[in-house]
Amino acid sequence: MAHLLGAEQLRVEYPTRVVLDGVTIGIGDGDRIGVVGRNGDGKSTLLRILAGKQQPDAGRVTRRSGITLGMLDQADELATGRTVLETVVGDRPEHEWAGDRNVRDVLAGLIADIPGHTLVDDLSGGQRRRVALAALLSREWDIVVLDEPTNHLDIGGVAWLAEHLKRRWPAGQGALLVVTHDRWFLDEVSLDTWEVHDRIVEPFEGGYAAYVLQRMERDRQAATVEAKRQNLMKKELAWLRRGAPARTSKPKFRIEAANALIADVPPLRDTVELTQLATSRLGKDVIDLLDASVSYGDRAVLHGIEWRIAPGERTGILGVNGAGKSTLLKLIDGSLEPTSGRVKRGKTVVVATLDQQLADLRAVENERVSALVAGKRASYVAGGKELTPGQLLERLGFTSAQLSTPVRDLSGGQKRRLQLLLILLDEPNVLIMDEPTNDMDTDMLAAIEDLLDSWPGTLIVVSHDRYLLERVTDQQYAVLPGPDGVGRLRHLPGGVDEYLRLAATAAGPASGAGKATVATVTGASAASVPSTAAASTAASALTGAERRAAEKELASIERRIEKLTAQTDALHVLLAEHDMSDYEGLAARNAELQAVQAEVEQLEQRWLELGELLG
Repeated sequence: MAHLLGAEQLRVEYPTRVVLDGVTIGIGDGDRIGVVGRNGDGKSTLLRILAGKQQPDAGRVTRRSGITLGMLDQADELATGRTVLETVVGDRPEHEWAGDRNVRDVLAGLIADIPGHTLVDDLSGGQRRRVALAALLSREWDIVVLDEPTNHLDIGGVAWLAEHLKRRWPAGQGALLVVTHDRWFLDEVSLDTWEVHDRIVEPFEGGYAAYVLQRMERDRQAATVEAKRQNLMKKELAWLRRGAPARTSKPKFRIEAANALIADVPPLRDTVELTQLATSRLGKDVIDLLDASVSYGDRAVLHGIEWRIAPGERTGILGVNGAGKSTLLKLIDGSLEPTSGRVKRGKTVVVATLDQQLADLRAVENERVSALVAGKRASYVAGGKELTPGQLLERLGFTSAQLSTPVRDLSGGQKRRLQLLLILLDEPNVLIMDEPTNDMDTDMLAAIEDLLDSWPGTLIVVSHDRYLLERVTDQQYAVLPGPDGVGRLRHLPGGVDEYLRLAATAAGPASGAGKATVATVTGASAASVPSTAAASTAASALTGAERRAAEKELASIERRIEKLTAQTDALHVLLAEHDMSDYEGLAARNAELQAVQAEVEQLEQRWLELGELLG
């Protein structure tokens, strides 16, 4: 694998703290790296230094001669006075870019709904983000660096972007480095994971699911004091095991190791108990939308919505931007009355909304966090345990020093967490969450999901974060346009995958501007069929004797790996109990352990090769 980009002994220091210290990393051809870590630990700083947009206080960055690198920063800096089309394709003549399949794909996938003659100065924040991403992806780069690329993309757009990045370069060529809080996206596009924490960058093999397993193993073997964080990752791993087949199609011995780790982990939620608690707080009647329709003047937005929301129901709402999701939420929370039909509410219903605007914090921006929380409840029950507001704050990632911080000085992610805490302390029994993942890192999203698992009420979530949607809700609905183009509510027994299929079908071969994204996803999925067919053909080409020999070797490898795994565990125990003053003995044990681990790696590689051969 050819080396493309490297960094040696990086150090970055700000007035109050050191972010990176002694970091040495490298990127080679074929690398697809996802970067995770808590907010403020240096993920974006690392990306800017590698891209040459920021200089480290010490250390150096080296590039192979002639390497091209393109970066999507969070700033979305676009040249003023230019049209959308000029920004994306530059000064290239139309016959040149129109004949480029990659450019056509990017235009259809990201900005088909934005007229090309529109000035970038007139775009909304979300549109500017998509134009900046399209301008980057429409050009050829050896290395693509993306900082939160899924912001302002709907679920179809995120799926399109994942497919585009997976097929952008041939296998073993090009490199991708991406920071995102979207865990589904990380698992789709990354082959390796870097965790930025405690001034270092720690590498892990595999995407987000593999990272969770390895981090659990690391924490367990090191017997770290981060017991709360460890238990949270166990729960996260349990979710990954119960998730979509794509996340669990790992080698058998890896699955068995994961199952052993989480054998004693209870289900994510005690659904029966939560439903009973919700019913006792809400009664049987919550909110019923009965043939409800909404129009703004002559423009119909929603038609014939029939939805009886039950106590304890956990529902995710899907739909493209502008489909009518926000209007639907307003019907539920009572801020909007239907044009026709009616909305019936239970007498004990108390609705709270975690919105995107943080408007409820502006009135208290000068108060300190501790004083604001103290004015609410003295205690809160979560998971059968009574917690003080301070303990809840700690659970949501606040340090004791941050308790005396004025609300106005909190980061975006901290404000989102504080907003959620204040809502929970008010004890609503219906909670609406509108894009709750904004400004959150993956660890904090896991903590919020853990808190919601024990929340006894009706939960309605609108989010483009597929992972969160599947993780915290038990069912999904979609707002989809009917034959007249007006939004209608449809239940999705097949979840997000069913929504993507329905949206792609609605787009059809002659898709309109707003439907091109999902149509492109369908095309991308179809493009991947030949490789599967090829694998199937290779498997069928085996003779009976060859197949039996391969199956026999596969079974033998699994038995050998099982023995070596037990041997590895035994060596770890011997190393832990060995006399630390016996340097020669320790060196011999360690050499033996490394030899066993090397053999396991070779066997795992052969196991994967045989698996592909057998189909």
